[in-house]
Amino acid sequence: MNAAWREKVLHGTLAPSEGSGFDLADQEGRKWEVRSISKGGIYFCPSYMVGSGRRFERLGFLNKLGDIHGYVVSDITAFPRVPYWLIEGALVKQWWDAGKLGSSTQISRDKALDLLGRIS
Repeated sequence: MNAAWREKVLHGTLAPSEGSGFDLADQEGRKWEVRSISKGGIYFCPSYMVGSGRRFERLGFLNKLGDIHGYVVSDITAFPRVPYWLIEGALVKQWWDAGKLGSSTQISRDKALDLLGRIS
């Protein structure tokens, strides 16, 4: 993530290491995860649950929501003008509880943009 963008949006800093449970900390010390909407959609579960041979764990996802303030979500398919949203973890939890994130929190691009369009 570009340092100027990070400072402009959150006035924050990168996590101390790749192994941290978050990507960015804002000026108030709140923790944020960075996610991108691609042609394949987006996921909200921890990245260790995504990929070949990995599986979704509900409790791990819910614990993640309790550990972070929210997500910085960008639509990378719109490059070079990339829209972004700051989404609090509480809203993602509401989506989960309402069944809007499917069984593993991975949703299509269209579904993500629909959910994001409802909060603007």
